[in-house]
Amino acid sequence: MARTPSTMLALGTTAPDFSLPEPKTDKIVSRHDFQGRPLLVMFICNHCPYVIHIRSALAQLTAEFQAQGVGVVGINANDAEAYPDDSPEQMQLEVEQVGYTFPYLYDATQAVAKAYQAACTPDFFLFDAEHRLVYRGQFDNARPRNEEPVTGADLRHALEAVVQQQPVTTEQKASLGCNIKWKAGNEPDYFTR
Repeated sequence: MARTPSTMLALGTTAPDFSLPEPKTDKIVSRHDFQGRPLLVMFICNHCPYVIHIRSALAQLTAEFQAQGVGVVGINANDAEAYPDDSPEQMQLEVEQVGYTFPYLYDATQAVAKAYQAACTPDFFLFDAEHRLVYRGQFDNARPRNEEPVTGADLRHALEAVVQQQPVTTEQKASLGCNIKWKAGNEPDYFTR
């Protein structure tokens, strides 16, 4: 289990555009579908132990804040040929089994993951209503095989601040998870900068 931290994209960054298919519905979902409201972009996948560890709490937390007007998308950018558990077909099953209420999108080219400088699963990016980055970091302190409870506390505090139009603390801890499974020759250069 590789432990890869998020890159901690600069706060204030404008959300990169995306327009990706949702395997469950065959619809294309874009950033512009969430214009004028906060947006949480999450890079997740099906097989990563770090995502599996939090996915039930993640499903509950995201549904709660979707009900408060926050746009939420999950994006799987893993190489599904090398990791068939992350195929679009398996993504559909994951949505049904876990109960995700957000669009779970497939980034086949990995271009969106690169635009966000995503590094790991899970990797969270929370943008305000103008789609400026206000939080990038961990769900909480829980990890597979540690004794910390899965609460979603770090992400929850950021979401609560955004919904209440309050500043989000800039003291943010990097997310930690499995590295995104890049296609051969498609590895991003931001790890070596």
